[in-house]
Amino acid sequence: MRSITVADLLDRLDRDQVTYLLDVRTPEEFDAWHIRGAVNLPLQDLPHHLNRIPRTAEVFTICAAGARSASAAQLLEQRFFDATSVDGGMAAWANVYDHAEVRVGRATIIQVRRRGKGCFSYVIGTGGQCMVVDPSTDLERYEHLAASKGWTVTAVLDTHLHADHLSGGRALASAVGAHYYLGDAEPVHFSHEAMPECITLGDAPYEATIEPLRSPGHTMGSTMFLVEGAALLTGDTLFLDGVGRPDLAEQAEEFANNLYESIHRHTDALADDVLVLPAHIGEVIEVERGVVTGVPLGQLRWRLVPLTMERAAFVAWASSQAKDRPPNYQRIVEANQGAVLAPLEELLTLEVGPNRCAVTSA
Repeated sequence: MRSITVADLLDRLDRDQVTYLLDVRTPEEFDAWHIRGAVNLPLQDLPHHLNRIPRTAEVFTICAAGARSASAAQLLEQRFFDATSVDGGMAAWANVYDHAEVRVGRATIIQVRRRGKGCFSYVIGTGGQCMVVDPSTDLERYEHLAASKGWTVTAVLDTHLHADHLSGGRALASAVGAHYYLGDAEPVHFSHEAMPECITLGDAPYEATIEPLRSPGHTMGSTMFLVEGAALLTGDTLFLDGVGRPDLAEQAEEFANNLYESIHRHTDALADDVLVLPAHIGEVIEVERGVVTGVPLGQLRWRLVPLTMERAAFVAWASSQAKDRPPNYQRIVEANQGAVLAPLEELLTLEVGPNRCAVTSA
């Protein structure tokens, strides 16, 4: 039986080289989270529905962790299908990465994409220095990217207190001896440096400036970052297909009011060509290999319905979308607050699944 890594699967998907991706989990598992374009046929039903699978297709099978997909691929091989199992399944898919970069003023922005979860982090560098925004716990990835550019990591920042994935921010800052910044209003159980009014990277003539923009709404301590006046890292405040979910259902109206104010206070005065770079993407957003995923602010102004709403309508709509955090999100928040002491391997299982930090329709 043949197998393939999730990294190789991603490469094939990006190159349109996957003709048939067969997800053999239960319908409930599939509906909760799946790879775009996959076809669901539970393993127990597979022997009775082989006629649904094209004989000429190269079939890639996937499940939660790899066992069911291996059984499915073996069964298909016995029935003379061309079948390959995806090692590690969706759990491994949650940790498959790629990256792309763009030049903005005197800075280079590297967008680090955790493709299976739709989570983005960023390395911004110039003149031998860089800062890392919203890192995952894969610390070596950021260290290697910085080293490949000849940059020293001088600052690590989180745009907000994350609920859908574990933050590697404090650990990365400690590992490389960098400053760690987080919005003061986040309810954490550890000390951290106050968010500065301006961050400077590199020395003249390569000096670049990053302006933190306090943006309560998704969380009370949310921060966006304006890079060289030309790119806006929006965290979970503004997405390419929606806006941040007011993060506490019991304070939804207050948070929605804050969110409206934050978005318009910081974006209304910006030029249409400012590049919007979010911390997450939803399923409808296409990612192109080697190309940064972002859009000019002007496009969002005319195509994103929430940005066209008056305050009252926005608050009514956004607050109606607020829901209690899923149990795994609550545990992740507690871990990121410094309130949970557990082995990293145990906590990482909480991350498996999609991000649900946006509200995307009106």
